[in-house]
Amino acid sequence: MSTELESRKALRNARRVLIKAGTSVVANEDGRPSLTRLGAICEQVADLHRRGIEVIMVSSGATGMGKRLMRKHGRMNMTMAEVASIGPTEDIGQDSDFAKRARSMSGEFGKLVKRTSFNRVVNSEERPHTYHDSKKTYDSACAAAGQFEMMNLYSSLFSQMEISAAQVLLTEDDFRNKEHLNNLHYSIERLLSVGIIPIINENDAVSANRGYTAGDLFSDNDSMAALCARSFACDLLILLTDVDGVFDRPPCEEGAKLLPFYSQTQSVGIGAKSLHGRGGMDSKISAAQSAVKPGSQCRACIVLSGADLNAIRSVTSREYDANIGQKGTLFATPESELEKQAIKEIEESQAASSVSVSDVAHQMATASRDQARKLQTLSHSERKAILYAVADALEAEKESLLAANKIDLDNAERDGTDIQLVRRLKLTDAKLATLSTGIRQIADQPDPLGVVKAKRELADGLILSRITVPIGVLMIIFESRPDSMPQISALALASGNGLLLKGGKEAAHSNEAIHKVIGDAIEKGSGGKITRDIIALVTSRGQVADMLKLDDVVDLVIPRGSNALVSYIKANTRIPVLGHADGVCHVYVDKSAKDS
Repeated sequence: MSTELESRKALRNARRVLIKAGTSVVANEDGRPSLTRLGAICEQVADLHRRGIEVIMVSSGATGMGKRLMRKHGRMNMTMAEVASIGPTEDIGQDSDFAKRARSMSGEFGKLVKRTSFNRVVNSEERPHTYHDSKKTYDSACAAAGQFEMMNLYSSLFSQMEISAAQVLLTEDDFRNKEHLNNLHYSIERLLSVGIIPIINENDAVSANRGYTAGDLFSDNDSMAALCARSFACDLLILLTDVDGVFDRPPCEEGAKLLPFYSQTQSVGIGAKSLHGRGGMDSKISAAQSAVKPGSQCRACIVLSGADLNAIRSVTSREYDANIGQKGTLFATPESELEKQAIKEIEESQAASSVSVSDVAHQMATASRDQARKLQTLSHSERKAILYAVADALEAEKESLLAANKIDLDNAERDGTDIQLVRRLKLTDAKLATLSTGIRQIADQPDPLGVVKAKRELADGLILSRITVPIGVLMIIFESRPDSMPQISALALASGNGLLLKGGKEAAHSNEAIHKVIGDAIEKGSGGKITRDIIALVTSRGQVADMLKLDDVVDLVIPRGSNALVSYIKANTRIPVLGHADGVCHVYVDKSAKDS
């Protein structure tokens, strides 16, 4: 982006910033600290510090570092009998010479009570909900050991930049106890006033990681960062995570789009959380919304990737750098001027996008018209062969079609879509078989083109005939019925028409998969005489209103959907519309029917 959005430019005026680095940012996959990412974070924090901007940090990762340290020392302190009792491990094979010697000595210690494997404790990924159960699998000593190692690392990095840092360990009780909270406020303000950067973490050695209950003020470092941002009057909260921001669906899914701004009423798909750490994207969204809730001095939060070595700089540097660009997802206080500006920018962006959709649709419609004219020159038997190829392809590719449909069904379930809509959305083996049968029946019908429907002699040598001909390019707008596409396509191919299709977003994956299968079949069935361009599918997001302006290339609009959709299209296009405004349903009850 060559110019910066005004909503992002406003963030560069922040005077107190809280930066939270998640476990997936601080540590690598093996649990060891990432010196590359930590070094980049410290450099960017140092830049802010030199400019006079107050920085507070919340850092995860201590427990992971502590587990590695405790595991190392635990193994060093094991007796031979203990090593033999724990069986095979990562480092000691069951058949190794060391293990055999240990087992030979086990008789001497046979009366000893075998202790629970240390490895079993520190390697456990279980996170029970109760404090009592948590103590069984979560050794809070890991947090104590890891805190020292983590602060040593931060101290070493910041000392290279002549910056000092202080460790602040907190528990939930520190925010509930008024005296503790007052002392905490004083400590933070005093540290900032003399240029020392507070690095905050939960005191897991004391709290024993007891989160995960609705009554807790925070259950992970994301929610603690939000609480600190509000409590310590920060202007901006930056949440560094392992993805580029908040996406409209799990970022691992094809077509997932990064949201530059997240509104308070928005709903998105959440993917799996990282291997390490307690939070996830759901936790970060909740924390961001909590940080900027009305009444908080923290007016903005940015969620972005800590793997990007310029992440903090992209938000807080003095000037916008087009080479770095705009990153992450913005959260703003509801009803604030910042939120209003961000919403305005999103609406302007969508308007610009819809113009490009109209251009793309125009190109598609033009290509469809060209292919339709070629289709009209084919014989009935050649068009019949294309239809049979489409029917065969739907059966042959049913596994891929059902897999794509399952993605739409999962998304619908996640979004709480109405059950009636979900039923129309669902494809099955039986539906696909019925579609294939129906398409073959259409193929077996007499040629619909060139049929003389009426003939009249108006004068000597002047005969008026009514003959069936193709219409041209049809724009079909349909809602969440993916089985509509094969039906519509078959009728258009049989009658020599081109298609411009716009399906409902609920069936996006199903429609794309079906469109590909049909396109391949058309090219195969026609021997390359007709390309897939004859049936165009508009998948870009945009306004239907812009597509309705294509009266120079589209000959007829056929809306298939609700009353509101049909009425809207009729009122907003100069293209002829073939549609119904109301459904007509009748029930006939014979006089012989019984009341019961």
